[in-house]
Amino acid sequence: MLSVSLDTVRVFLHVLAAAIWVGGQLTLAFLVPALRSAGEGVTKVAARAFNRVAWPAYAVLFATGVWNLLEGLGDDPAYRRTLEVKVAIVVVSGVTAFLHTRAASRRAIAVLGALSGLSALAALFLGVMLG
Repeated sequence: MLSVSLDTVRVFLHVLAAAIWVGGQLTLAFLVPALRSAGEGVTKVAARAFNRVAWPAYAVLFATGVWNLLEGLGDDPAYRRTLEVKVAIVVVSGVTAFLHTRAASRRAIAVLGALSGLSALAALFLGVMLG
């Protein structure tokens, strides 16, 4: 049987947090039309509930991402550049998600939500490339 290492725990936590952050955004985006038809304010209740798990997941992503960086970047310039782009996109996802929670107009809510979701998917893709 393979042994569990600290690296395994780090990667597991990172992937779990990504599943919550990215998967939760996708799930919520697909549920919004049904939630709107369920009544006034239902989408806001669902979004607040999601935020209670999404933001801790984002914090875990950030912490384990820093931990990944501290474990070493290697000497490959292409790997480093890809990692730098991924980190920038993760920041974009967090900032646009935060702004989405503060947006007042339906248009801003939609645009910022879409940007957060798309950047989260891009970060996930880059993470797979780096894996």
